[in-house]
Amino acid sequence: MALVPPYIAALKSYTPGRNIAEVQRAYGLKRVAGLASNENPLGPSPLALQAIHNNLTDLHHYPNSGLDLRERLATEYDLKVANVIAGSGSDSIMSDIIRAFLGDQDEVLTTEAAFGGFQVLAHSRGVAYRTVPYSNWHYDLRNLAASITENTKIIYLANPNNPTGTIFTRQEFDAFYHHVPERVLIILDEAYFDYARDNPRYPDSMHYRYDNVITLRTFSKVYGLAGLRIGYGFAHEDLIAELLKVKLPFEPSTPSQAGAIAALDDKEWLHRSLELNARGLRRLTKTLGELGLQVVPSEANFVLVPLETREAAKDLVEQLLRRGVIIRPMESWGLPQCVRISTGTDEDLQMLFDAIKEVRQAILSPVK
Repeated sequence: MALVPPYIAALKSYTPGRNIAEVQRAYGLKRVAGLASNENPLGPSPLALQAIHNNLTDLHHYPNSGLDLRERLATEYDLKVANVIAGSGSDSIMSDIIRAFLGDQDEVLTTEAAFGGFQVLAHSRGVAYRTVPYSNWHYDLRNLAASITENTKIIYLANPNNPTGTIFTRQEFDAFYHHVPERVLIILDEAYFDYARDNPRYPDSMHYRYDNVITLRTFSKVYGLAGLRIGYGFAHEDLIAELLKVKLPFEPSTPSQAGAIAALDDKEWLHRSLELNARGLRRLTKTLGELGLQVVPSEANFVLVPLETREAAKDLVEQLLRRGVIIRPMESWGLPQCVRISTGTDEDLQMLFDAIKEVRQAILSPVK
């Protein structure tokens, strides 16, 4: 008798980007540029660090399940606390959604090569998982709308999208939403919304609300708190009430919550982080293009680079690792010919460009 269901036995776990210390040990390197995991190269806000430190003496008490952060976010966005949930990263809340709303006969609908973490969570439930192709690296919302069936229960959308960095507009979303039955739940993953919100074409979901949409956001990206694992979501209070039933008790941790609240207050650090990212995104797009690589236009803190073959992508990742530059292969997400490269400090990006110049003649040719 099998110990686990076949869909769990066949499941491949999420593969994170390689970390700097690991690559230093493996390749004997002193300096490594981590450009694989879409992290904030400035690190966390000093205010967040101080708040974390101030809360370390209270670790013998259980956390209050994110109540302080929920209240702070409710004030920030003029909502009721009942409309807000906090968890150990936005993917923790995704897991709650999968547990709370998916039944055995339901199905999940999304784009091909969606965020890898969501792919793992959805497949772990053992329900039908259907996708539609990208349209020029964008969500094909028309095709998604046409693909909804009587069994569709959850539709996953990311805006900006990871791994492509592309966005859809408010008009495109509204046209899509017109075809979505009320019984279908939309997960709107806005982990990268901070980077796109000044774009007039970007539809910040807090400017419009729908009862069957759950918006998810995180402190792991622009706020530089990836190591604390803290995220949050907004939704109709009835949906939040169901999620609170299955949510792990006491998450997020006390230091995580304190750091997140302080990070929200540090507008100067947010501005500096956004400025650095904008500069890095411009440099990545321009210089990689000059080096003969195709770059998908991005509204996030990374770019997707399609290569000619799977082998070229694998070779590029390995050759850059040997030169102290970590980028992200996209094979496990369903894009074996692509790599994803995060923005970084000016020094990190110069290491990247110098390394690509060394190896491009041997393994790279531009995508036709």
